[in-house]
Amino acid sequence: MPETKRAVIFANGVLSDPASARAALAGGDVVIAADGGARHCRELGIKPDYLIGDFDSLEPSELEQFEAEGVNILRHPARKDYTDLELAIRHAHSLGANEILVLGALGRRWDQTLANLLLPAAGEYAGLQMRLLDAAQEVLLARSGSQLTLHGQPGDTVSLIPLGGDAHGITTHGLEYPLQQETLYFGTTRGVSNALLSETAMVQLEQGMLLCVVIHHTGALE
Repeated sequence: MPETKRAVIFANGVLSDPASARAALAGGDVVIAADGGARHCRELGIKPDYLIGDFDSLEPSELEQFEAEGVNILRHPARKDYTDLELAIRHAHSLGANEILVLGALGRRWDQTLANLLLPAAGEYAGLQMRLLDAAQEVLLARSGSQLTLHGQPGDTVSLIPLGGDAHGITTHGLEYPLQQETLYFGTTRGVSNALLSETAMVQLEQGMLLCVVIHHTGALE
């Protein structure tokens, strides 16, 4: 099987802007639907390559229809150690994906939303570029020793939120309120509501983890 460069996963959360979600797909993407996320694919006229989960969110007739269309069905028991979304991420990883775009991961349940936001921080996904996209909002993760480039338009909101402890040695370029070898402390809000000064910004992190949230105020995301 040829190496998979990017996987796009449809989760079973809220898809706030279906048009922007559709526009985010590119030729060559492997599309994976996590259980009820298959309905998002159906509404957008997209045939997923894989449908994975315990299928408690789909009717048997829906599952049969996808199977009749040639979609690869990967069934898991209801009593399992991972959510359907994490099963989809693990499958994308097994296919050799080095970039994962997750759509529909937010908004329906707070417990699952919080868990989904934290998925990029799992150690086994350290080698993946994972991005969660919800209409004009995207979420990325910066790890120790990394440099992250953010894209958008001047005025777009950028928030840097420490995960798992304090984040040390943060240096930014291209943000309205710059940081220079500084620390953002876990559980505080200093890094919230910064702004892009140009179309790109850079965030360097020496130690810790930062959840980077970009809110785009104009245009659709791709």
